[in-house]
Amino acid sequence: MNESGIQSLMDQETLDRRVRTGAAPQWVADHWQSFRDGLLGERNETPFPCFFGAESVQNGDPLYTAVPSLSDADALLTLRDRILEYLAVREEHSARASLVTFFKPPERPLSEREYHRTLWHILQTLHLHDPEPWPADIPTDPDDPYWEFCLGGEPMFPTCRAPFYEHRKSRYCPVGLEITFQPRALFETLGVTGDTEAGQHARDVIQGRLEDYDGVCPHADLGDWGVEGDREWPQYMLSADDEQAPSTCPITITRAHPKPAAQLP
Repeated sequence: MNESGIQSLMDQETLDRRVRTGAAPQWVADHWQSFRDGLLGERNETPFPCFFGAESVQNGDPLYTAVPSLSDADALLTLRDRILEYLAVREEHSARASLVTFFKPPERPLSEREYHRTLWHILQTLHLHDPEPWPADIPTDPDDPYWEFCLGGEPMFPTCRAPFYEHRKSRYCPVGLEITFQPRALFETLGVTGDTEAGQHARDVIQGRLEDYDGVCPHADLGDWGVEGDREWPQYMLSADDEQAPSTCPITITRAHPKPAAQLP
């Protein structure tokens, strides 16, 4: 961890130092400023809705990496390696350590539709190159309320910030795509899964803050894992324009392991 190069796994202190000393590219610096200001600042006199996320950044808990391309195979395989490294060290680093990934902005602005396609291309690539089999207790059908994305045998919740969220600022990043990976075990450690009283209370508080912070109602797709009628996958990148968002989950999950070479992109 904290090896040289923007594609290494960095703790928050290392990332901040590299940005301050000019050792990181400007786009990484822009991402870090946007992310830090978004989680630690206020909007409409309301703090960032997810108080767990805000507290973790305030305390320096997250780990970070930067990805120099949205589609290059080598860049995405390196991202896979960083996620696996994160899973191996996160508990030792902090019980609240999520993995924040900053992607280099594309050469031209992307539409919302293109950002949705990009996210699912990234997740599909990670899945096809997963060194571990899909967990036996997680369904492969994204339309199952108990489905969630997995890598390295770990169920996780990837959540995105992107430039097209002009009216939902809690998900807005003017620089480009950001994905924060949070293992389900992290929520279990905090005791805030949807099936607990503490989890439901946290959700109520967060949704109340969301409405004040964003100035719009919480998104209709927000829900809880394992609850009939709720689905995980639309929450990874919430829609701003339903016509540009996928109506079905654009990922194919297989239990075949290792993956057949013909499937690899």
